[in-house]
Amino acid sequence: MDGSVELRELRQRLPDIAGAVLASTDGMLIASEMAGDSNGVDAETVAALSAATLGLGQRFAATVHQGQLRESVIQADGGCVVTYAAGTGGLLTVLGCPHANLARMHMEARRVAARLGRLVDGRPPAPPPQRPVPAYGRQPLAARKPMATLATDPTARSTTI
Repeated sequence: MDGSVELRELRQRLPDIAGAVLASTDGMLIASEMAGDSNGVDAETVAALSAATLGLGQRFAATVHQGQLRESVIQADGGCVVTYAAGTGGLLTVLGCPHANLARMHMEARRVAARLGRLVDGRPPAPPPQRPVPAYGRQPLAARKPMATLATDPTARSTTI
């Protein structure tokens, strides 16, 4: 699956987002999916600003000894802008509407960022999680005895209980 498809599916799952941009860490646009009513927001500008946000966020996290930057959230009157690390070479930036559910956005976008990170970094996609097979699934099914047959005469009454 390519980046454009991932972004399109993210927007379909989250109708409260106005757009999503995948960029390299140096600010180059890789893929975008912007809403028609995104107020003329240019995807290339978002990509460049995402890289600037990453640089500032990394510097801030390092200065206060908080480790590697994973994401940056900007809340504004008109919505939110969330930038997620996508591997070592990419950034996923999601533009949320004012009424967007930020918790759901995080849940969905973090998964997408992980998949896009593997794509951007050139790693093979992770295999789907394997569910353990229950023990009863390994045994053959037991043979069942047929149910008792019903009387064919509807007026006949059964005397056994």
